[in-house]
Parts: sequence; C-alpha cells; structure tokens
Amino acid sequence: MNKSLKKFSTTILGVVMALGLVVGGCGGNKQTEAPKAATKVEGKVTASGSTALLPLLKAGQEEFYKLHDKVTINISGGGSFTGQKQVASGAVNIGNSDVELSADLKDKGLVEHKLVGIPFVFIANKDVAVDNLTTQQYVDVLTGKIKNWKEVGGKDQKITLIHRAKSSGSRATIAKIVLQGAEFTNDAVVQDSNGAVRSAVATTPGAIGYVDAAYVDASVKGMQFNGVPYSIQAVVDGKYPVYTFGRMFTKGEPTGAVKAFIDYVTGKDFQEKNAESKGFVPITKLKK
Repeated sequence: MNKSLKKFSTTILGVVMALGLVVGGCGGNKQTEAPKAATKVEGKVTASGSTALLPLLKAGQEEFYKLHDKVTINISGGGSFTGQKQVASGAVNIGNSDVELSADLKDKGLVEHKLVGIPFVFIANKDVAVDNLTTQQYVDVLTGKIKNWKEVGGKDQKITLIHRAKSSGSRATIAKIVLQGAEFTNDAVVQDSNGAVRSAVATTPGAIGYVDAAYVDASVKGMQFNGVPYSIQAVVDGKYPVYTFGRMFTKGEPTGAVKAFIDYVTGKDFQEKNAESKGFVPITKLKK
C-alpha cells in the first residue's frame, strides 16, 4: 500500500471512530434520562354534613377511587350546620352544606366551593288525594294553621308534618324560601336524614314532608309547587324556586387529596355524567 492510500485509510478510520463515539454518546444520554413520574394522589379525605348531597358524593367517591386507589375517603351526614361546624373545628377536611355559611363561622377562614344545585320537593303519603299546594297553603301547613287535608281540597284526614331537625340545611332552605320568616309548628315528627323523612312519610297516612329531589321515589307522592311539578328544566327556567346550592367548605384553600377530590366532583365530566341522574342541577346550568 502506497503512503497516500495508507494515509487516506487512516483518515477514514478516524472519522468512523469519531462518529461512533458521537452516536454512542447520544445514545448514552438518552438511556440515562429518567422518565417523568406521573402525578400521584395519596392521603385521606374526611367529609361530613348535608345528607342531601350524599348520593352525589358517594358516586364521586366510587369514581375517584378508580383513578386514585391510594386515597381513603370517608363521607358522612349529620346535617349542613354540623358539617360547617366540624370543618371549622378541624374535625373533618370538608363540610358539605345546603346553606350559606353561618354568621358565627365567617371569621374561621372557611372557603366555599359551589358543587351543584339542590332542588327540594314536598312529598306526601300516597293515600293523600291532593297533588298541589300554593305557597301560602304550604306556609299554613308548615306552621300548623292548616291541620286537615280537607282544608285544601282533600279528604277528611289529619295532616302529619314530618321534617328535619334545626341543624338541617334542608330545613333552613325551606324556612328561607317558603316560610320567609314564619316559624315551623312544633307539632311535627323530626327525622335526622332525607331518607328517614321519606320512609316516615311513606308509612304514615296523611303525612307530608320535604326532601331533596334525589330522594323522591315511587314510595311517596311528589307534590307540585304553585302548580309546577319539579323538573331540572323548571329550576333552570326559574319556574320552580325551591332549590339551593350544594356547597363544600374547607378551612383555607384545599391541597393534596382534598383538592383533587373537590376538583373532580366539581369538574365538567363528573357533573355532566352524574348530577342530573342523581336528581341535582349541574352547577354549569345555574348562575353562581
């Protein structure tokens, strides 16, 4: 091999080796890059309060578990004011409520998260012959002025009012929207949840009560309000006024698993899939 050819071969070999080092170096860099870790949500979420919101939040709990199996969620009832007080004291992470924050808790640093529209429906025992009452007739029944169904066009039958305790957001909503300052009669049967009210009304002849729409079923008669039967569209159109907002209160801005759960149940996908089927009005359809 002459000197020129030998020099050329040596040069080519050097270039090939250099390229090999470059390629090898690039490959080595790629191999040492760690993949980005997926965001994981872990921890515990505790909530108490509104029984009206339980059907929706239980559905949220089940769906959230499928996405984040390292999170434990405990949701209980007890009434809206109980939920507010427990979150203010730090006993729970979330206080679920049918009503606005109590005046005596407004300095506790609680943050409100609107969840859904909660419509309420008056229900009666199925043997009651009356299907509709006016606002004033409801007021007279709730205050004890009207005591017999015959006074509102029904048969001669005693009216038994079955409703909620003073700690209940449902009771507060009816007091605000329907009674507007009048006082409930003390001659009534008090139950501690929507489900208990429904069961008692269903088994008590002549009974009337109120529950949120999610609890109305074939065991009771859903009553009209001023001639308007309850429907989600009637609420959206402003024709059916007996509703409030479901709220989730936290002490300060939520973080971690608590924030993740609130973001999930207030999100568009969950709302569109679950709110109406559970008897609620999606928050996206109501003016906040």
